[in-house]
Amino acid sequence: MKKALFIDRDGTLIFETEDEQIDSLEKLEYLPKVFRNMHFIAKNLSYELVMVTNQDGLGTSSFPEDTFWPVHTKILNAFEKEGVVFDDILIDRSFPADNSANRKPRTGLLGKYMDGSYDLANSFVIGDRLTDIELAKNLGAKGILINDGSLLNDLQEKGLAEFCVLMTTDWDEIYAKVAAPDRTAMVVRNTKETKIQVELNLDGTGKGNIHTGLGFFDHMLDQIARHSGVDLTIQVDGDLEVDEHHTIEDTGLAIGEAFRLALGDKRGIERYGYFLPMDDCQSMVALDFGGRPWIVWKADFRREKVGEMPTEMFFHFFKSFSDAAMANLFIQAEGTNEHHKIEGIFKALARTIKMAIRKDVFNFELPSTKGTL
Repeated sequence: MKKALFIDRDGTLIFETEDEQIDSLEKLEYLPKVFRNMHFIAKNLSYELVMVTNQDGLGTSSFPEDTFWPVHTKILNAFEKEGVVFDDILIDRSFPADNSANRKPRTGLLGKYMDGSYDLANSFVIGDRLTDIELAKNLGAKGILINDGSLLNDLQEKGLAEFCVLMTTDWDEIYAKVAAPDRTAMVVRNTKETKIQVELNLDGTGKGNIHTGLGFFDHMLDQIARHSGVDLTIQVDGDLEVDEHHTIEDTGLAIGEAFRLALGDKRGIERYGYFLPMDDCQSMVALDFGGRPWIVWKADFRREKVGEMPTEMFFHFFKSFSDAAMANLFIQAEGTNEHHKIEGIFKALARTIKMAIRKDVFNFELPSTKGTL
């Protein structure tokens, strides 16, 4: 589906004056970094660019058209020289008191974008006023507010905070946000043996909320979240009255699938990651999210269980993860303490994941000479 950036003009692309009317070339001044980042958006991303602006009383004696169009045309020409052409320009000429259906935050001018052919949930409204965030709410889009933080309390008081995904005065940050949409996934896996739900955010803060019914397994899976920086929620209802096998295997499959889905087309990611000492042990995990599942396992355990988790199931978990994530894993561990060895492996996996999923928003190349992953 098509996506759009609905971009305000005054206060967003150009500075707004105290009288809120840019009616002469002397008043025209562009925001810092706006040309560079709008160029990157037009060149690298697949959004339609839609300018949406309220120009109070345009065409009346208070704002004659012959004072508006020279400035507006110069703005458009300046952006066009940087490779930025707006697909649509929507101007509402009403006064606030007119309560026009076409005036932001109302959506009267935006009907064609609301007919179901646009992915509005992954589109953005970019502006400098609360009405821009309210427009995002009304469209079902995400809002970016150009502000120094002075509108934060108003944003919260008006119940608009949840619709604002970024508040900044830096166009570099705006580009980074629209260039790297949410890398999230939710996987539900229900069988006669297990019921599993996994939620993953690759760009999280290391939050884990994990309940598998196996305490030591929960502890190990929490290492993945904390040490890779992803947010990971796992809820498992498995047939532990039989044994641990199905719970561990199916959890590995669900987590692997979540990573595969959240990585998307993998453009711009590092792809590879690699190890870790822990007390008496050395654990090494090499990882490649290259689309070909394979595992090499070089870790032996002398104990039958660590906690309530059978040591024979560690390999099975990582094999399931590798298969579902379409990833290559090389795992090796040496040491005397079995708890330390397996915890080292999970922590090493987490650190390799952190390396491999890192994304450069200015790089849109696939990390492959084949041209596909």
